[in-house]
Amino acid sequence: MPTETYGLIYRVVARIPRGRVATYGQVAALAGMPRHARVVGYALNALSSPSPLPWHRVVNARGQISMRSAGDGMDVLQRLRLEAERVRFDAKGSIALAKFQWLPRVRKG
Repeated sequence: MPTETYGLIYRVVARIPRGRVATYGQVAALAGMPRHARVVGYALNALSSPSPLPWHRVVNARGQISMRSAGDGMDVLQRLRLEAERVRFDAKGSIALAKFQWLPRVRKG
C-alpha cells in the first residue's frame, strides 16, 4: 500500500516547477488523497538521499518549511534550495503563497 500511495505523491511532487512551491495538503489532494497531508510528509521522509525529486518545493499550509525532529539540517538545505530558485522568504521565514504557490492547470475531460 505505501509504495503505491507514495508513487502517486512522488508523481505530483515531480511536477512542481522550479521557483514554485506546493503545500503538503495540496500535494495530497492532487494525488487523490484529500485531507492526508501527513502522508505526504511520510512519503517525502522516506526518500533516499540524495533524491532527484524536488522534495524541497513542498511546504506547510502557512508557507513555511516544516521543522524535522531529526535535527539533520534538511530544513536549512530546503531553504537554500528554494532561495536558489528565487523563492523569497519574509522576515518570519514564510513564503508568500499568493506569489509562489504552484497552481497546476486543470485538465478538462
